[in-house]
Amino acid sequence: MGLGLIASRALKPAILYRSSRVLASQFPITRTITSTPELQNPEAAAAPDSPPDLPPRTPLAGARVHFHKPEDAIEVFVDGYPVKIPKGFTVLQACEVAGVDIPRFCYHSRLSIAGNCRMCLVEVEKSPKPVASCAMPALPGMKIKTDTPVAKKAREGVMEFLLMNHPLDCPICDQGGECDLQDQSMAFGSDRGRFTDMKRSVVDKNLGPLVKTVMTRCIQCTRCVRFATEVAGVQDLGMLGRGSGEEIGTYVEKLMTSELSGNVIDICPVGALTSKPFAFKARNWELKGTETIDVTDAVGSNIRIDSRGPEVMRIVPRLNEDINEEWISDKTRFCYDGLKRQRLNDPMIRGADGRFKPVSWHDALAVVAEVAHQVNPEEIVGLAGQLSDAESMIALKDFLNNMGSNNVLCEGNGSHPCADLRSGYLLNSNIAGLEKTDVFLLVGTQPRVEAPMVNARIRKSVRATQAKVGYIGPATDFNYDHQHLGTGPRTLLEIAEGRHPFCSAILNAKNPAIVVGAGLFERGDKDAILAAVETIAKLGKVVRPDWNGLNVLLLNAAQAAALDLGLVAEGSSKSMESAKLVYLMGADDVKLDKVPDDAFVVYQGHHGDQSVYRANVILPSAAFSEKEGTYENTEGCTQQTLPAVPTVGDARDDWKIIRALSEVAGIKLPYDTLGAIRSRIKIVAPNLCNMDGREAATFPTSLKPVWSEKMSMGGFGSAVENFYRTDSITRASKIMAQCSGSLLKKKKEN
Repeated sequence: MGLGLIASRALKPAILYRSSRVLASQFPITRTITSTPELQNPEAAAAPDSPPDLPPRTPLAGARVHFHKPEDAIEVFVDGYPVKIPKGFTVLQACEVAGVDIPRFCYHSRLSIAGNCRMCLVEVEKSPKPVASCAMPALPGMKIKTDTPVAKKAREGVMEFLLMNHPLDCPICDQGGECDLQDQSMAFGSDRGRFTDMKRSVVDKNLGPLVKTVMTRCIQCTRCVRFATEVAGVQDLGMLGRGSGEEIGTYVEKLMTSELSGNVIDICPVGALTSKPFAFKARNWELKGTETIDVTDAVGSNIRIDSRGPEVMRIVPRLNEDINEEWISDKTRFCYDGLKRQRLNDPMIRGADGRFKPVSWHDALAVVAEVAHQVNPEEIVGLAGQLSDAESMIALKDFLNNMGSNNVLCEGNGSHPCADLRSGYLLNSNIAGLEKTDVFLLVGTQPRVEAPMVNARIRKSVRATQAKVGYIGPATDFNYDHQHLGTGPRTLLEIAEGRHPFCSAILNAKNPAIVVGAGLFERGDKDAILAAVETIAKLGKVVRPDWNGLNVLLLNAAQAAALDLGLVAEGSSKSMESAKLVYLMGADDVKLDKVPDDAFVVYQGHHGDQSVYRANVILPSAAFSEKEGTYENTEGCTQQTLPAVPTVGDARDDWKIIRALSEVAGIKLPYDTLGAIRSRIKIVAPNLCNMDGREAATFPTSLKPVWSEKMSMGGFGSAVENFYRTDSITRASKIMAQCSGSLLKKKKEN
């Protein structure tokens, strides 16, 4: 048997030779000889092949590549297309620069690299198997192939594993229509699966009143865990178990307590974490999106309001690298249900029996105009609320000035704010500039509750560069390492005199920053405190031609524009105590106990909040989601809101109400349109007409006169007592009330 096999192998070449000769005789083959000029020219043969002319590609989502040093640029080839990228880029980032979209679930550009979903597999030349592009650093000359059969088969296999235990919940899942798993399974998955056993199930977790969990849908990408740990700064979520028993959860049964917790809804690629208030309310294709800004704090986060008909259904963040990146606070995201509760629909006048009765606009304005003419001009006081836009504030100021009164104030700025120098009330280093800071001194401010997005930048700087943070104020909860230096002005004086150990940190810092809380504006010794802060800035070289680290963190959306427009009272600080006509334009947090009992109070606003109980006349106005208005955030960036839904009832825009009142009163204001009133704003504060622009303060605070007033040694207080209930919209919100209850319960437990 063995000899026969050997003989057949020996005879096979001879048989093949004979058969080939027979074929050649029957089917003659014509051989073509071509001449290659390059081979006849040795110099041309030695020249390298020129790259083919490829069409230009644009990076994904308009991404821009910044080279810190030109010599650090390296060149890689993505599907044959040459791309120049900085050293340290990953293969996935190189593909994005080349305009190639790589599927991914666990990778997120603002989180650390996990590399555990394996959906981003690509083929790299000379690599024995596909590599995870999110975790592989790009090397010079690397040749990356993203569309080969090997890469496609690898992605199909990964997708099959991911869908193995994923439930078929798409018809009832709130993520349907905007789900990464849906999109990528259609684009990169197979048309069938081979898994026939029972799918596993996981118990849902209770993360609080904001985030709904269906953990059976979870694919263990760990985005939520990394966000909570790295950005939000809370150790609430983690990965538990091994193998098929692996799941995301809280280590002990507790709620997620971060003020940024709602962002896990956006970064979750599947329907495991969704919005609890939005559950089963609408599909994303039913909604109309309106790009606008948030007004619940002074940051001016960029948001998109999704509405259906006359109702706001949800609020989601909008990308802005200079302000909020792609995060928003829970108050911004979930306060929208307050926009439809406790709203004022019609003009009303309080009758003799103390009850309000609806009247026409003409009757309500006629009553206010009559009272305005009956009182002395110096007895008229106007107060703009914390949600007021620039148009309404300039209209209120012009109206009261024409009536002969200069008593126009803004809520939160104190009775006599110093509005002479813009550098004295702005965040001069800008929100994005805080990332360059290596030493922070926080004076009387708690950024975690006053401006969560500013606090996120500070935490980012602390994590990236180990920046030092010193804090002067009442004991509070920070989500990064800090030194609690003291509780009041005594510590501030010690630093100003160079007697405090923290002075050495400020003196040795490259880019030190001092952040003063706007809550100090309500103190009687605010000028002395600011003088001490300016002394520290001078000693520590906080203000230089190339760096301005002397900052004020404002509390409300209207404060910066009000100070730019000059809403500053001229005269006695007791103007409220002697007022006979008080005009409240959305001012709900002002204390009216000092107002005389016989004073006539006009409330112009959109919610039946605290000031309504003292009002004699109510004029309903539009909320920020229903009007076009100009706002300036704490760093001096001018932005505008756009109407997403129609106004409620018979409400009108604030500036239109004041314009109509001026005509009834016989002192007609000279503008009828939004363009005309903005022309008026341009005369008073031109920077407010530079949309999305920042005009830096021209003059430093060192030009202020030396202040010699004595400083009170009383400790600094908390400007925000309850993060979830700070204005008329959030106080009307049922969701914010639930969050506030959870917060109070947590405080009692601690």
